[in-house]
Amino acid sequence: MALDRRTFLTVSGRFGLASTLFPGALYTLAAQAQQQQPTGAEVKLPPITAEMIGQAAALAGVSIVPEYRQAMLDGLNQQRAGYAEIRKLDLPNSVAPAFVFDPLPPGENVNSQREKPVYSRAPGIRTVPTNLEDLAFATVMELGDLIRRHKVSSVDFTAMYTERLKRYDPLLHFVITLTTERAMAQAREADADLARGHYRSPLHGLPWGAKDLLAVKGYPTTWGAGGFEHQRIDEDATVVKRLDAAGAVLIAKLTLGALAMGDYWFGGRTRNPWNPTQGSSGSSAGPASATSAGCVAFAIGSETLGSISSPSTRCGVTGLRPTFGFVPRTGAMALSWTMDKLGPICRAVEDCAAVLEAIYGPDGEDLSVRNAAFNWNADLNWKSLRVGYLKKTFEAEEPARPTPPLPAAATEAQKKQRRQHELRTAAYRAQREYDRKYDLAALAKLRSMGVNLIPVELPDLPFEAMTPLLTAEAAAAFDELTITGRDKLLTRQGPEDWPNDFRVARFYPAVEYIQANRARSLAIAAMAKLFQQTDVIVTSTNSEQLVVTNLTGHPAVIVPNGARGSDAPVPPPDIPIDDQSGGPGTPVSITFLAGHYQDARACALARAYQQAIGFEKLHPKLPT
Repeated sequence: MALDRRTFLTVSGRFGLASTLFPGALYTLAAQAQQQQPTGAEVKLPPITAEMIGQAAALAGVSIVPEYRQAMLDGLNQQRAGYAEIRKLDLPNSVAPAFVFDPLPPGENVNSQREKPVYSRAPGIRTVPTNLEDLAFATVMELGDLIRRHKVSSVDFTAMYTERLKRYDPLLHFVITLTTERAMAQAREADADLARGHYRSPLHGLPWGAKDLLAVKGYPTTWGAGGFEHQRIDEDATVVKRLDAAGAVLIAKLTLGALAMGDYWFGGRTRNPWNPTQGSSGSSAGPASATSAGCVAFAIGSETLGSISSPSTRCGVTGLRPTFGFVPRTGAMALSWTMDKLGPICRAVEDCAAVLEAIYGPDGEDLSVRNAAFNWNADLNWKSLRVGYLKKTFEAEEPARPTPPLPAAATEAQKKQRRQHELRTAAYRAQREYDRKYDLAALAKLRSMGVNLIPVELPDLPFEAMTPLLTAEAAAAFDELTITGRDKLLTRQGPEDWPNDFRVARFYPAVEYIQANRARSLAIAAMAKLFQQTDVIVTSTNSEQLVVTNLTGHPAVIVPNGARGSDAPVPPPDIPIDDQSGGPGTPVSITFLAGHYQDARACALARAYQQAIGFEKLHPKLPT
């Protein structure tokens, strides 16, 4: 079952919180002690008392004897007064903390020497079809070759893809804003440049879509969220500027789950083109859905904890989540400063390499970006790579643990909740076991290609307990929503949605945040040892590695790995629609990992595998 960020935060992000609830608790307990204030009114909190300290200590799971509580009062009241002073400052989402996350362990070096990219020989579509839409699912390399050879104009491709966006948006709900005026001006410029002999890159003249957390001057940047529908940011994100320079044509700002969670946004739910009754997963919901539906040549998404991996899997497209610090995030919405990554969603691996080539490298503003080289070489001898596979992720599910019986006095609501939990669990296990044959087939295919697979395992560390780092940073990035009560404008308000996550994160102490980051340093060092043994690691996509590698900043290439057969388990109708994924005819994927800034190696093996199986040529059957 494809696991988007919503599911990962539900399944793993709650772990480790039980003993991490002290300083924020004091503020919250004090706030609850006052009369309710109108939304937006200045909050006047009563002094912290020894009783409050006792309550907060109980929440935190620590013991503070009464005489020590009394000694703490002055310091805690002064500390809380400082919160108010900081909150008076103008701290928009674009202001980053005064620290920069570095995913490299001590002593690890990166290659900064850039080389000219080596692309494969273009497939060469010799005859342009009468109906240009017959090319809607062609790859970037195929489309770019047609433009380069003056077989099709950028204006014609832009008009064709824009028309498809308009036609399929009512079914799939993947567009927030069409940028038609900007796009047609860019397309005309691309055609004029080519007529003058100025060919900018393999992306020259190709229409693309941006996840709507990227700022584009002159257009709304909504972040997919209620309350931000009319937000305008008077700049172009660095990635947008770089794609402009590469000659690409921005035709739409595409959907994302509100504030980068899931596939629900303020206008509805983005759908999976393979089965429109299901969501596309998220949070790069629109980029994956539109690319899958042949409505853009490629798209830019982002990932913090699964937001390229999960929708790429659900929608049957190829995603590249680059190494943390490869692509500047300037002009992109911040969710987690130490985990956010921008990357391409395309139909083929080499397409992703061409897009990454255009957007990576320092911009002088995002200080997390390292001067490391992405040297794409389609002729790389991938057979020389040492290839591992995460053995555990390919094994059968362990037997389910028995569920404790409900008490005799359980309510009907509790019984219904238990029933849905059991149905969810059974559905997940059935689908995971069914999908395992595709994972095993991938290993068999790689072996038949001459790859010697080395079994490896992930480090034994409490990775789930580190995931609250994400929600703590996200709560800081959107602190103003919680403080003012504007979080009520967000479309979804359940216990697993951002408004509640942000409130929970108020109870995550600075000490525990730092401790989790120290544990993260151990994880980075342990993963570095793993990549001393291997160059590329093959893994099941929907497994613990997704949490691990997002925490450690490693790159991933997600490749379509076929479509489920007619015998695939069907999601039971009794579970919530959020959990309904998979079923006959829907895609599965396999993932390739590499060491830090070794994205080109992962792409090289992933491309070889993709060429051997050809699943990137599969696409959903949409109504004409």
